[in-house]
Amino acid sequence: MSKKNVVVLDYGSGNLRSAERALARAGAEVTVTPDFEAALECDGLVVPGVGAFEACMKGLRAVRGEQIVGRRLSGGRPVLGICVGMQILFARGVEHGVETEGCGEWPGTVERLEAPVLPHMGWNTVKSPAGSVLFDGLDAATRFYFVHSYGVREWELRTGEGFAEPAVTWAEHGVPFVAAVENGPLMATQFHPEKSGDAGAALLRNWLQTL
Repeated sequence: MSKKNVVVLDYGSGNLRSAERALARAGAEVTVTPDFEAALECDGLVVPGVGAFEACMKGLRAVRGEQIVGRRLSGGRPVLGICVGMQILFARGVEHGVETEGCGEWPGTVERLEAPVLPHMGWNTVKSPAGSVLFDGLDAATRFYFVHSYGVREWELRTGEGFAEPAVTWAEHGVPFVAAVENGPLMATQFHPEKSGDAGAALLRNWLQTL
């Protein structure tokens, strides 16, 4: 089977090279680029992100990234968000009293976690739902690498009759927060699979199999 063509979107934020290497090891043909057409036409798009929500949204809009994500999803084409690349898929982010509009693919607010120690940095377990595609083959003791102070503490999307409920995975650091979402072609992780060793590699392989 030929390798899947994956674009890591370069919009000035994210661990681009570590994501590129991890995806290549997982079996993808990887390109790191801000190019609109390449990101639109690839088999799978990865949206990374590190730093502040507001800065990431500014960079994303500069390369028309929110349009790329929207157009891909309208055609059922896979997108994977990582860390702040997941957060910006939600409706808004609030940092230091500043509210920034996100991509709005999911309702919800990215806000500061309530925990004795921030950032939440290091390894943590997650609670994935039955039937998860991303976590297939990974047991409950599997740990992933997180680096963040903000997260989504409440899942707000409610689907109507006839629509499949998204698979939402949770973790806890002071308070419960959304650690991953699987919603048809749109998937995302708050943790860094590219920094999560064998577990992260398995998750990326699972994602590539959906392309």
